[in-house]
Amino acid sequence: MEQDDVVRALGALAQPLRLQVFRALVVVGDTGLTPGAIQEGLGVPAATLSFHLKELVASGLVTQERSSRNLIYRAAYARMNALVGYLTENCCQGASCTLPSTSAGCGC
Repeated sequence: MEQDDVVRALGALAQPLRLQVFRALVVVGDTGLTPGAIQEGLGVPAATLSFHLKELVASGLVTQERSSRNLIYRAAYARMNALVGYLTENCCQGASCTLPSTSAGCGC
């Protein structure tokens, strides 16, 4: 993943509602959600949700697919994993990481 892509993805997630939408899409998996279901679950106006979904799709973290008359939004897991991989690429100077024993580090 290129640095510009990482910045775009992190920028998209650096807004509370977009982060909530993304996490909701991650939770439901490949089934995805319609805007109506997201709107109902998060209690946000349709226009606000539309704006934020557009930003998430532009970042590559969310995909959009038309299914008959509905739009289905899904988390882009490959992109999400690439982002996490980029962030942890040089973790522990190449040593195998374990779960952190404290919040101070990665547990190496």
